[in-house]
Amino acid sequence: MQTETLIDSLIKDQKTLYSAVDEIADKIDSGTLRTDLYQHLIPLEKPLKGEQYAFQVELDKCTSCKACVVACHSLNGLEEKEAWRDVGLILGGDDDPGWQQTVTSACHHCLDPQCMHGCPVKAYEKDETTGIVRHLDDQCIGCEYCSLKCPYDVPKYSSRLGIVRKCDMCSQRLEVGEAPACVQACPNEAIKIITVNTSEIRPELENKREFIKGAPLPNITLPTTQYIGRKVPDTAKPVDQEKLSLAPAHLPLVFMLMLTQAGGGTLLAATLTNPITLGLIGSSLFFIGLSCSILHLGRPLGAWRFFLGLKTSWLSREILAFSLFAPLVMIFVGMHLLPDQWTAFIPSAVDFPLSVSLWVIGLAAVYTSVMIYHDTKRENWHYRWTTPAFFGTVFAFIGMALGSSFLLLCLIPLITDLLTLLPVMRSKKSSPWSPSLHRARLLWHPLRKVTLSRLLLGLGAPLVALLSPPLALCLLIGGELLSRALYFRSVHSPKMTGNI
Repeated sequence: MQTETLIDSLIKDQKTLYSAVDEIADKIDSGTLRTDLYQHLIPLEKPLKGEQYAFQVELDKCTSCKACVVACHSLNGLEEKEAWRDVGLILGGDDDPGWQQTVTSACHHCLDPQCMHGCPVKAYEKDETTGIVRHLDDQCIGCEYCSLKCPYDVPKYSSRLGIVRKCDMCSQRLEVGEAPACVQACPNEAIKIITVNTSEIRPELENKREFIKGAPLPNITLPTTQYIGRKVPDTAKPVDQEKLSLAPAHLPLVFMLMLTQAGGGTLLAATLTNPITLGLIGSSLFFIGLSCSILHLGRPLGAWRFFLGLKTSWLSREILAFSLFAPLVMIFVGMHLLPDQWTAFIPSAVDFPLSVSLWVIGLAAVYTSVMIYHDTKRENWHYRWTTPAFFGTVFAFIGMALGSSFLLLCLIPLITDLLTLLPVMRSKKSSPWSPSLHRARLLWHPLRKVTLSRLLLGLGAPLVALLSPPLALCLLIGGELLSRALYFRSVHSPKMTGNI
């Protein structure tokens, strides 16, 4: 007779275990599972034509317990520092110093979602029936442009997966009559799912001057979340409004923007003088910058689908413009490097239209870069600041390449950076907060050393150019790289109120 081993005994016991899954399955089979506990917090019927689902938040019921955050994190299997729902805090200010209000927020499933319009590869869709804005993970290339376009900081980047992800209102649960995780977890029932009439709320949102205190204006994306509760004091403000927090560095974009603009400017100068030397320097800078752009993508192999977003996305248009400029650069440089006996076969008339094409497409490419950031609706990236900064770099390198008579062009981006410091020079402690003042304070306090280094390099480049052009070129490159780094680090990034 064979003796039962310990392993045999454990396997036998395991077969008789009654797990939680078994218990729920038995309740479903017997019809005793309670599925109606949260049905008063969600619509029981799908939206009619012209309607969509939306979050409704009763602010007075929110206690900042963050049960909604934990439930969302657990159900969706998010990473340690990833959250699709945030909780913020508003303080009463001078009107009512003791007043405070917590605000819970997730994706607002906007009527005009800028994340969807900005995506170069169509990795977003707005459900025609429910109005839910979904992110298509398998389509995403991880460019994070949707994060820049969304004024409420909704799409979150996962470095492990190389893509962004966001709340989809637990649409799979709603499909079967179950409440989303955040709705079900809130102990005070502060969050509900309601149905809104889009034709009724659209004109209201387009003309509304405030979404919720401290949050970006609703006319940018037309968010559908409904916040109800007591009146907010006039002087109330987000708890983190005065905090000098640096924005993400985006180093690949720093190098990509500066080097493509520097290379482009040098190549444009090459069409006017010294095409071989300037052509080689310019093309080297340009293609190194273009290579850096790949480092910003979580899934670069999917970037070939950029053409899907040409109708709405400036990022798609930038990729197209640089894709047209790159072969022109290779043809221009290659044509001037050919041996003399080969150039005899190239008509002399080719050089002029090629040079004109370089100027037109090169400047158009820089314009698309300007519009990428202007289109985010961030005040610090408005075209009145971005245009002289980006085109200033192009013309600074044109001036450096053409020599002493044009060195004043090198001062254009430097003057632009100096102007961004004016608000902090004019401000007092009592000055009202603004994105421009916030940026200036960042430049003058936590980023002071970088700012001063940038100004010194930018001023030194045209002065040294008269003595040592190679050294001046290095100073100019260093100064413009710091300028682009400050462009990203000092921007005021809009988000939901007082995220903590």
